[in-house]
Amino acid sequence: MTAPHAAKVQKCAGMPVIEVRGVSKTYPGAPDITALHPTWLRIHEGDQLAIIGASGSGKTTLLSILGTLDDPTVGTVLVDGHDFGSLREAERSAIRAARIGFVFQQFHLLPTISATDNVATGLLYTGASVEERRERAVAALEDVGLGHRLRNRPGELSGGEQQRVAIARALVRKPAALFADEPTGALDSVTGEEIVTLLSQIADAGTAVVMITHDESLARQFAHRIRLKDGQIIERIQEEVL
Repeated sequence: MTAPHAAKVQKCAGMPVIEVRGVSKTYPGAPDITALHPTWLRIHEGDQLAIIGASGSGKTTLLSILGTLDDPTVGTVLVDGHDFGSLREAERSAIRAARIGFVFQQFHLLPTISATDNVATGLLYTGASVEERRERAVAALEDVGLGHRLRNRPGELSGGEQQRVAIARALVRKPAALFADEPTGALDSVTGEEIVTLLSQIADAGTAVVMITHDESLARQFAHRIRLKDGQIIERIQEEVL
């Protein structure tokens, strides 16, 4: 049986940052549970992709495999053209830290330090000096519209501002791809729309953004969307990017 052609979710040609070829995920049991059926997908720099589906549809499983947080049971994950599964754990960790960023529903900020210092933690273990880490953290916060909140601690920020800090922390290393797992789940609808607009702008600036959401209106802000049901892609939507 010939594998289906990989869906190109891209704005421009070139080697994908991340490509999955026939990946699936099965959890052993009685009977076994298949969370994701064979899937092909390519993610290029500057892409914006929303993954839509109900609870249990396989969204988080697919995001975890694309983001290299989990290994598929079957299939191949390529990062910058390299077979991720063939690499040693140290090599995998280094690539993940350099090329991939994550944002989650919960902000996971340290409550006792400032927004700047929270973002600077994203540069720990990079060899950057304390001064460089702070300079880059300030720049990242300015990029997400929080240049006026540099010294505020998380408890002094709104939910939307805290999520922007979390996004800045993920972006401070300048990853090629940013994965967002229900990034608006803890926010009100208006603030959620603002965060998704920010993510779309980040993609326009060159970083691939892959977002899980169950909110159809938020997903429509992204030009490319896939819908999952029972671990399978049942719909692909690709709109022209103006």
